[in-house]
Amino acid sequence: MTSTSVDILPAGERRSRRILWFVRALAGDPMAIAATIWLLIVVLAILADASSLLGGNRISLKARNLPPFDFGQSWTLWLGADALGRPLLVRLMQAASTTIGIALVTVLTSLIGGTLLGVIAGYFGGIIGNLVMRICDIILGFPTLLVALFGLYLFGPSVGNLIIVLAVTRMPAYIRVARAETLEVRERLFVDAARVFGGGPVWILRNHILPSVAPTMLTLASVNLAVVMLFESGLSYLGLGIQPPAVSWGLMVAQGQGYLSSAWWLGFFPGLAVMLTTMSFNLLANWFRIVNDPSQHWRLVSRRR
Repeated sequence: MTSTSVDILPAGERRSRRILWFVRALAGDPMAIAATIWLLIVVLAILADASSLLGGNRISLKARNLPPFDFGQSWTLWLGADALGRPLLVRLMQAASTTIGIALVTVLTSLIGGTLLGVIAGYFGGIIGNLVMRICDIILGFPTLLVALFGLYLFGPSVGNLIIVLAVTRMPAYIRVARAETLEVRERLFVDAARVFGGGPVWILRNHILPSVAPTMLTLASVNLAVVMLFESGLSYLGLGIQPPAVSWGLMVAQGQGYLSSAWWLGFFPGLAVMLTTMSFNLLANWFRIVNDPSQHWRLVSRRR
């Protein structure tokens, strides 16, 4: 069926065909399927934590540093217990809520703020555009980890400050990409036609510029999810991120560092969770980029074959 015949279909049927095409494209990439399965497991863990279905997480000195894979114990102890006898599997699922939640809020904040500033700087230019880009250059002039360490040391380690610091340090990437995309899109004929027919700047930005920029920005956001997770884990490992009694994967790695010779599982499983989740985000970001780039669709076909 040609693209012209597809365009005249009802909106609901076009949406259904689009979803079916996405499912087939995903089915043709085994690595993307594996990444999706792992992320679904993480989502289920977060939902279980939010629904209070994880069971007890009480201190039990009898289970102190209990080794993993003892399937005669309760299912919460299948991955062992920490130095206070708390089930490691339950703590991993609770930490998933914190780590993924911080990553999502940070990426969403930097995505919205960076895209809006980049589109404004690219479309209007002038003093506003120069001011936005100079601020970006100043932020990019310092290492991201150094800025985060300085900000958290100055304002104190907390979840809110951690999100703000990470969002500010990641925002210049969105601004620069959005500005570059806007500079290219604003010169296209359909934007010129919109101006000729009386479209105002706000209307053009909302109906033409932002929809054209959105796929690239969403791909960048999916990549940044993994980057933000690694930064959060690193800051928590250094003691400037999540503070007890809250728990994150990075904090669990830091707490398990002193037990590597006697209880290796305390640091291994949280580190494995960080690695698998960041790898899954990167694989899905690569798949999403191929799906949204018509010139790359041949890769989906060759994989299916």
